[in-house]
Amino acid sequence: MLRIHFTGVDLARVRMAPGPDALWETILSFHRLRDRRGALVFGEWRTETRTRLNGETRLLSAVVPGRGYFPDFLTPAEGPHTLESGLEVVRETGQDRLYDELSRVAGPRGLPRWLRALAEGRGEPLDRLMGVLRSYHRAAISPYWAHIQARVDADRAARGRALLDGGADELLASLPPMMRWRAPVLEADYPVDRDLYLEGRGLLLQPSFFCRRTPVALQDPLLPPVLVYPVTHTHTPYERQSAGTAPGPSLGRLVGHTRSAVLQSIGHGCTTSELARRAGVSLASASQHAGVLREAGLLVTLRHGSAVLHTLTPLGTALLRGGQPVMAERSAPATM
Repeated sequence: MLRIHFTGVDLARVRMAPGPDALWETILSFHRLRDRRGALVFGEWRTETRTRLNGETRLLSAVVPGRGYFPDFLTPAEGPHTLESGLEVVRETGQDRLYDELSRVAGPRGLPRWLRALAEGRGEPLDRLMGVLRSYHRAAISPYWAHIQARVDADRAARGRALLDGGADELLASLPPMMRWRAPVLEADYPVDRDLYLEGRGLLLQPSFFCRRTPVALQDPLLPPVLVYPVTHTHTPYERQSAGTAPGPSLGRLVGHTRSAVLQSIGHGCTTSELARRAGVSLASASQHAGVLREAGLLVTLRHGSAVLHTLTPLGTALLRGGQPVMAERSAPATM
């Protein structure tokens, strides 16, 4: 079990990440690729991703074992990051830290030749690692980024509503069931027994599409505290995206006046009853329209307490913008 100890100052400094972090999703997805569990959520993704890979798994496996510890430097704490901004931070990792963290991965068997060169901070092995991470991200993450972003945005909307309803206490209590808020300690299912004392530094909550079953925290307690936790998955088809594609203005004519009003009424997230009130339709009509829009991939619905919460997907947002592209990877911080 992981126990995260809060002070009053830490409660005031709890923050939600503004979106998915490219490097966390990259590394955690590599775990899912080698894990046969969760086939209902990840099975289709695994099958498609493996057809696009070209030797990246062999190189990444040396740095990211199938289970247990993987180096903190691969998921910089100063995030959330786009892929390139994250890789720039990785590239600046000091040699001592590279050696310490990679030695921990290697364990008693010692560092193989390639990892030893990487641990010594040599330019060519580090460039090779950057290239492998880019290539793997291009195969495993980029085609599904809109889908990942939609699920993370839906989770953020649920946490934001909890914060507005009851402050930091309610936010922490609203986290998925593998985490339990027993003030002033947040307990979480975890593969080892560990205590993390925040000591006034606050905590960044990072929802993740590829995190599964238990949250993940950086191993080094001196790094800025981050808790990565699984989003709630819905069994809807993956939304694949291609560079430069977005719906055009004419698509808006397909949904009709009422559904257009429903889409516009969702904003940053709302329940079905709020949607009905904002759009000026009955509760049953709001629920029906939301179902149609959800099946079309324009919104995501998550349960929030006794209600359900609807949020727009990137496709839904692009439709409302008349086809203007949605930023694929955001990096600006958000404080809650």
